[in-house]
Amino acid sequence: MSTGVNAVRTNEVPGVRAKLSDARFSAYKAREVLDLVRGEPVGDARNILDLCERDAARPIAKLLDSAVANAANNNDIPPEELFVGACYADEGPTLKRWRPRARGRATRINKRTCHIVMIVSRYSPEEMDDRRSRDELRGRTTTDARTERARRVARSRAAAEAEAEEDNEDIEEIAEATAEAGTDTEVVEEAAAEVVEAEAGADAAEEAEVADDADDAAADSDTEEKN
Repeated sequence: MSTGVNAVRTNEVPGVRAKLSDARFSAYKAREVLDLVRGEPVGDARNILDLCERDAARPIAKLLDSAVANAANNNDIPPEELFVGACYADEGPTLKRWRPRARGRATRINKRTCHIVMIVSRYSPEEMDDRRSRDELRGRTTTDARTERARRVARSRAAAEAEAEEDNEDIEEIAEATAEAGTDTEVVEEAAAEVVEAEAGADAAEEAEVADDADDAAADSDTEEKN
């Protein structure tokens, strides 16, 4: 009987797979999370699972990491070239538990389990070129938001450290000048105040970098929704 849906067999999907057996939640709850990441790049799928509030997202995120590790270690495929090709959850064995009720009766409680399969596939060279061009237009060097955020924070910290070193050199020059001139400690106190201002500026730069990351993430999500 035809259902009118162009279904794709999971055994025909090329890629590297990982399986989680006997997960202690129902297949329905797993499918609700799997529908969020199906077809997404690995980096975006990992970010979605990190932000997902469902309890099933944690083991599914670990399963995704396992599939990516299998592709990297066994097939030498970098994570940037992978996406979630297929993912599905099947019913597992049901554990029977009993709860006492009134008049000596008992009610059965079904503890459902499921088996989850995650398949990560590799982008074609044409698709990778298209993705790289789009990332360059957005100013992103990687599809993983966490890696991109860490790179930006490191860059801002390096700039703050360079600025602090310049301030320290200026303070040393002022201290040498005051020592040679034999003046009082007012100049030294002014130099110390400049150091405090420089540290406050570095903290403000880090806070601004975090705010920029949040704005970039919101802009990327809006762009993907429009596409």
